[in-house]
Amino acid sequence: MIKLLLFCYLLLTFLSGCSTDSSLSKTRPPNIVLIFTDDLGYGDLSNYGHPTIRTPHLERMAREGIKFTSFYAAAPVCTPSRAALLTGRYPIRHTPFNFGPESTKGLPTDEVTIADLLSEQGYATMAVGKWHLGHLPEYLPTANGFDQFYGLPYSNDMILPWCPWLSETDTLFMYEDDQPIRVVNYEQEGLTETYTERAVQFISDHQEKPFFLYLAHSMPHLPISASERFRGTSKGGLYGDVIEALDWSTGEILNTLEELGLDDNTILVFTSDNGPWQDLPDRMLQRGVEPWHGGSAGPLRGAKATTWEGGFRVPCMVRWPGEIPAGQVSDVTVTTMDLFVTLAQLGGAAIPTDRPIDGHNVWPLLTGEVTAGPGDPFFYLWLDSLQAVREGPWKLRLADPERPQLYHLDRDPGEQYNVAEQYPEQVEALREQMVTFSLETGAKMSKTE
Repeated sequence: MIKLLLFCYLLLTFLSGCSTDSSLSKTRPPNIVLIFTDDLGYGDLSNYGHPTIRTPHLERMAREGIKFTSFYAAAPVCTPSRAALLTGRYPIRHTPFNFGPESTKGLPTDEVTIADLLSEQGYATMAVGKWHLGHLPEYLPTANGFDQFYGLPYSNDMILPWCPWLSETDTLFMYEDDQPIRVVNYEQEGLTETYTERAVQFISDHQEKPFFLYLAHSMPHLPISASERFRGTSKGGLYGDVIEALDWSTGEILNTLEELGLDDNTILVFTSDNGPWQDLPDRMLQRGVEPWHGGSAGPLRGAKATTWEGGFRVPCMVRWPGEIPAGQVSDVTVTTMDLFVTLAQLGGAAIPTDRPIDGHNVWPLLTGEVTAGPGDPFFYLWLDSLQAVREGPWKLRLADPERPQLYHLDRDPGEQYNVAEQYPEQVEALREQMVTFSLETGAKMSKTE
């Protein structure tokens, strides 16, 4: 009888413990995984219309969450886009220009990153992949709220022959935290897989507490490359192989979350830093880089380093089973700066009030509670030059201030039909928005193309 009572007591204690753990898992802040690809175009994925490249894991993300068709990076090139993502602020406010191996600057040390905010809330934080916000120790991820870093300090082309202003001593290193650990240079075939392995390891090692993983892939930035297991496996040539490797990587993240029982308490975001590289300059067409190694902007006009839609509008999917309803497609204008605010607040962090924050919390949009966005105009900056603005379906482009270009993006997403003469009042209203933003931020309004 005593043994029976003891057994019942132990069983009740065990079940009580299980119940407590379950309750804690529901109240624990969500894990956050943010996948940020490099130069991935709006038309590069099968679920965004590519006819031959297969991306089944990203199709799954879209089916099981929300897919955006008017999602914007905050800049059409690497450094400013990443700076805006991590701070929620237009890059003109802090980091409008690209950095390279010759740079001595980085993201200003007084900027507050999402990793800073989440770290203060007890999150384990790691950056894997490309950084490109300064390579000196005081600017690396470990000085910006990340507990760990494994990756490249800047773009994978920042060596000879692609950057002729560099010298033979400018070597591309892989970093572990704040230390270079090995030379990479041209041996880049395994980058996607190596990053994925480190990302999976981080998730596994930190499953007992909330974590923030920033997985910033180096691909498909030129020079593109894929390991033997992916080369020749797509119908899209080497570029297709690279994109399908990124899809595989996303599948590995999804599988790991499921296997560890973290799926229902993890929000997963997939997007890109800007549009694809097209019309490659001659300096890039070396050492195996071919003209067709750039991506596709799909139906959009322009590409990376332009203020056409193809430079800014990128794929984006967000998934959180049980919290974000499956199968949503939204054409609401949302930006990477909105991710900063939304993810930080989901993690319990307070948004800084001592500086302008340009992003908004779009959680009600993700959950389907509302179907409208914040409604603020979106400004298109090329470095420190303000060239365009979008408000609702209307986009005014003043790359040449003497020849305004007005497009109705719902009717004309390819920006083929300039209707400025038909809608002069719309031109003037949007021009005033640009002037106000220019005066506030110091952005230049002048012809720079």
